[in-house]
Amino acid sequence: MVLSVTEKAKNYLQNMAISKGSHYISLQVKGGGCSGFQYDWSFTDDTEGGKLIEDILVVDTLSEMFLFGCVVDYVEELGGSYLKVVNPNATASCGCGESFAV
Repeated sequence: MVLSVTEKAKNYLQNMAISKGSHYISLQVKGGGCSGFQYDWSFTDDTEGGKLIEDILVVDTLSEMFLFGCVVDYVEELGGSYLKVVNPNATASCGCGESFAV
């Protein structure tokens, strides 16, 4: 499997998709950000050109190599809550966790 999604993250993603009237959430890796690559989240109704993970998350085929072995988690802290991608392939990341280098 390309990546795994924790139960908390899966529940959060499902609730977000439903609230926006979408079937799925898309995760792509794009060039940019502080460290070279960044995660790009969006809503989608299409799975074409990607892999469906846990019946909710669509990962496009170009992003697979950057996300192989990752874990998507939903973190709740005193300062707020957010989706966290734990990427074992990253050699560096920015402070906010939204960009990384390989």
